[in-house]
Amino acid sequence: MLPIIWDDIFINLRVNYLYDMHMSNQGFSSLDYIVFISYCFLIIFIGLWVSRTKKGTKKTAQDYFLADKSLPWWAIGASLIAANISAEQMIGMSGSGYAIGLGIASYEWMAAITLIIVGKYFLPVFLEKKIYTMPQFLEMRYDGRVRTAMASFWLVVYVFVNLTSVLYLGALAMETIMGIPMNYAIMGLAIFAAVYSIYGGLKAVAWTDVVQVVFLIGGGLVTTFLALDAVSDGHGFIAGFKVLLEQAPEKFNMILHEGELLIPDGKGGLKDAFMDLPGISVLLGGMWIANLSYWGFNQYIIQRGLAAKSIKEAQRGVIFAGYLKILIPLIVVIPGIAAFVLTNGSGVIDPSDKAYPWLLHNYVPAGIKGLAFAALAAAIVSSLASMLNSTSTIFTMDIYKKFINKNVSDTKMVSVGRITSFVALVVAVLSAQPLLGNLDQAFQYIQEFTGFVTPGVVVIFCFGLFWKRITSNAALSVAILTIPLSFLFKILLPEIPFIDRMGLVFLMLALVAVIISYTDKQPQAKGLELKRSMFKTDIRFNVLAIFLSVIVMVLYLLFW
Repeated sequence: MLPIIWDDIFINLRVNYLYDMHMSNQGFSSLDYIVFISYCFLIIFIGLWVSRTKKGTKKTAQDYFLADKSLPWWAIGASLIAANISAEQMIGMSGSGYAIGLGIASYEWMAAITLIIVGKYFLPVFLEKKIYTMPQFLEMRYDGRVRTAMASFWLVVYVFVNLTSVLYLGALAMETIMGIPMNYAIMGLAIFAAVYSIYGGLKAVAWTDVVQVVFLIGGGLVTTFLALDAVSDGHGFIAGFKVLLEQAPEKFNMILHEGELLIPDGKGGLKDAFMDLPGISVLLGGMWIANLSYWGFNQYIIQRGLAAKSIKEAQRGVIFAGYLKILIPLIVVIPGIAAFVLTNGSGVIDPSDKAYPWLLHNYVPAGIKGLAFAALAAAIVSSLASMLNSTSTIFTMDIYKKFINKNVSDTKMVSVGRITSFVALVVAVLSAQPLLGNLDQAFQYIQEFTGFVTPGVVVIFCFGLFWKRITSNAALSVAILTIPLSFLFKILLPEIPFIDRMGLVFLMLALVAVIISYTDKQPQAKGLELKRSMFKTDIRFNVLAIFLSVIVMVLYLLFW
C-alpha cells in the first residue's frame, strides 16, 4: 500500500511541475540560472559569515586548520560526506554505474563499516595525541623522515589526482549541461571554491558543508526519482526501479565473476569488468586497504574528526556519516543504471562518465535542473574546498614549519596556508584536462592511482598504532617502496585487477616491515602505550554501529 501511495504522490508532483520535455532539453532556463546562482551566493555568504573574526583579532592556526576544535557530531558527519562525495562520485561513480552497475556501490557500503572501525579504534588515539596532521602523528610514532616522506606523497596525490579529478569531472558536467567550454568551467569551479575556503579555512569549509549536504542529498534524490520516473514512462520511481531490475538484471550484481560483463576500456575496445571489481576479493581483499587508508588516515577526511569538540562528538559524527553512506548509491549509482536502460545500452553515452550530465540535460525539467545542478556543484565545491584546506595544512605544518621557519607565528601560518591553497589550485587547474581528458571512467583512474600509495599508508599507520616493535627504518622503507612496488606489479602482472594488486602489495610491504623491524639494530622507543579504556564507546555508538552493520549485510544478501 505504501509504495502505491508514494508513487501516486510522485506522479501528481510530476504532473504539476513537469512541462513540455522539449523545453527541458534546451539546457538551462532562466529559472535554473536563478536557482543555481542563488545557491552560489548562499554558500559564499555562509562561508564568509562564519569566517569573520572579532574586531582587532586574527585567525590562529587552530582556528584556520582545525575550526578551533568546535565541531559538533552532526557538522562532522555532514562535512565528512560533503568532502567525500564529489565529482568523482556524482559523475565518475554514475559513469561506473552505467558501465558496471550496482557493484561499484561496494565503495560506499563497505565504507560505512570502515567508519565504525575509524570511530572506535583510530580517532581516540589521534585525538589523544592532539595532532593537526597525519604526518605529524608519524613523527610522534617514528621520526621526521617518515613524516616528510608521507607528507610529500600526500601533497602530490592531493594536487595531481584528487584536485585535478574533481575539477575535470565537474567541468565535464558543466560543459555537457550548460555548454560552458571545459577550460572556463574548470576555472569557474576553482574560483568558486577559492572565494570562501582559502580565506576562512576549515571552519568555513565545515559549516558550508552542512548546507552543501542538504543540496547534495536533496537534489541528488530528485534527479534519481526523475530518472526512474522516465524509465517507467511516467509511472513513478518505484515502477522505474522494477523496470531496471527487469531490463538490466546484470547491472545488479554486487559480486562480479570473471568474464561476466564487458565494459568500455576508454580506448575504443572492451575489457572485463572483473578487472575493476574482482568478485569476492572486493569484500575480503584490497578494498579494505583502500577504505582504511581513505577514511582512517587521509588528512582531508580525518581532519573533521580532529576538529571535534570531544571524542564522543567525533565518534557520533562518523556513525552519522556511515548512515549517510548507505544512501549514496541511490544518488550516484542508480542514475547511471537508469541512463543505461534509457539508452538501451546503445553506446549513445560515450564516455561513460557523461551518463549523469546526460540525464540532467535530457530528463530533468527547468527549475529542478537548477536544483539538481546545485547538488552536483555542492559535491564538487565542498570537496575542492576540503582538499585545498588539507593540502595547505600538510604543507604549512609538515613542510614549512618543519624545514623553512620553525619559529613561525600563528598568523604567519595562516598566511602560508592561504598561499599554499592558491598555488595548489592553480597547478590543479593547469593539470586537470591533460591528465584526465582521455579516460572513460575517471573514478577507476582515481582508485587505481591512489592505490599506489594506500598499501604503504595502511602498513605504516596500522603497525604504528598497534605494534610496538615496528621501527622507523621499517616504516621509511615501506614509504619508499609502496609506489615503485605498485608500479612494478602493474607492469609485470597487468592481468591482476588493481584491487587485488593493492592487497598483494600490502602483504609484501607488511612482510618487509616485519623483517626490517626484527633485524633492525636501531632502538625503537616510540611504541604507543594504548589502554583499553581509550577504545571504550558508549551504548549509543555501539547500538548504532550494530544496526549499521546489519543494514550493510542485508543489502549484500539482497543483491548478491
